[in-house]
Amino acid sequence: MVTMAQRILELRSERGLSRPALSAALGFSRMAVEKFETGRQTPTQDQQEKLASFFGVSVLYLRGENNDRIRMDDWMDGAFLDQPAPAPETPKRQKPAPAAAGEGTMLDALLTGKKFQEALRGTVLEVLRSPEGQELLAKAVRREMGK
Repeated sequence: MVTMAQRILELRSERGLSRPALSAALGFSRMAVEKFETGRQTPTQDQQEKLASFFGVSVLYLRGENNDRIRMDDWMDGAFLDQPAPAPETPKRQKPAPAAAGEGTMLDALLTGKKFQEALRGTVLEVLRSPEGQELLAKAVRREMGK
């Protein structure tokens, strides 16, 4: 799992900036960046947004919650809408460097956990056994049979 401290250090190093230079560019105290990079202090929400904006990455990427540098929306955006949200335009971007062994996001750890997968499987089976789920399955079978 990648921590916010690791991400800040990585992004600063990519830019070739010193800690004092980054502090000055963002208007932080001289010790702030050191504390952020060593994990002794967590940036406030405003500081996180300022860091993310400065480096041109999403706050979720900065926090280590995903590996997509440019995705700015939260995973819950549009989750409760009746109609699917329109697909965002995806600008051309460089492929991210592959994660080192043992690195991953918190979401990766959750999704690959045995308890989560068992709970998800149980929920899907429960939904498919419901009258609504049976109707959806019947429609899918009819559509496939009609091809």
